[in-house]
Amino acid sequence: MPNRPMLATAAALAAAAALVLPTAAVADNSARAGAMAVQDHLQELQNIAGANGGNRAAGTPGYQASLDYIKGKLDEAGFTTSVQEFDSLGGPTYNLIAETPGGDANKVVMFGAHLDSVGEGPGINDNGTGSAAILQAALDYAAGGDTPTNKLRFAFWGAEEEGLVGSTHYVETLPEAERGKIAAYLNFDMVGSPNAGYFTYDGDDSDGVGAGPGPEGSAQIEKLLNDSLGAAGAPAEGTDFDGRSDYGPFIEVGIPAGGTFTGAEQTKSPEQAEKWGGQAGEAFDACYHQACDTVENVDAQALERNFAAIANAVKTYAAQFPQP
Repeated sequence: MPNRPMLATAAALAAAAALVLPTAAVADNSARAGAMAVQDHLQELQNIAGANGGNRAAGTPGYQASLDYIKGKLDEAGFTTSVQEFDSLGGPTYNLIAETPGGDANKVVMFGAHLDSVGEGPGINDNGTGSAAILQAALDYAAGGDTPTNKLRFAFWGAEEEGLVGSTHYVETLPEAERGKIAAYLNFDMVGSPNAGYFTYDGDDSDGVGAGPGPEGSAQIEKLLNDSLGAAGAPAEGTDFDGRSDYGPFIEVGIPAGGTFTGAEQTKSPEQAEKWGGQAGEAFDACYHQACDTVENVDAQALERNFAAIANAVKTYAAQFPQP
């Protein structure tokens, strides 16, 4: 992949464009610059995997290096970071938690993504994309200089691939009073699939499939994300809260949840291909949990659209949850 411009340069270009471009064009420029920075992070995660046996699995040097990289970016941007140790597969691994220094500590909005890969590959779509996207959304928010009304907390989970171990440990060990301060949790797991679909977790159970609705407030999260994706030309479909990712422990204790997902090993239907493009009859991500899940396995348009939705959710929920 060619070298990308540094974030500071991309931000400066977007700021200069704001002097002459309409608001919608400025927003598009900002999302594009942010998505390019996300790709820089993905390349770094790829490099880390390449230097550490080809993967970033929990409990390995590749995972530790991934955590150190992200923590360094967040520390530099002024976030308050902490590392939570827990045991998985008989050894220690870690969650990374970062939060804004400002904002109401009694009303916390969380954004999370699992940082670990499987042992078979570098895990760039699954789930470098989610981790890199919430990292960049956090960095962009901090660079804006705003003080949030609500405290923002960003979580990078370990050992998701071993059964949601990191997020479960976090929720189960959090005192009940602290759980009650979490207004919402948004989860991003695989947001750049190469044969992308556009899914949001079905907070209101309007699909009537599988599990029921999420905790009260989940429907509003779904609507915000649907509106963002729709505005980007990607009308979303619902996906069930089936417990396959790190929202699971949060909804179990009644915390509103949501998020986006671009598909894994499931097959894209002809109707979905007509709506979103791509190949019907093929997996959303044919490299799911394989060695070929590299930077070449990420769809740039899907990544940009999802990043824009994530960044908008960060800005919106920094000010108010639920949104007006």
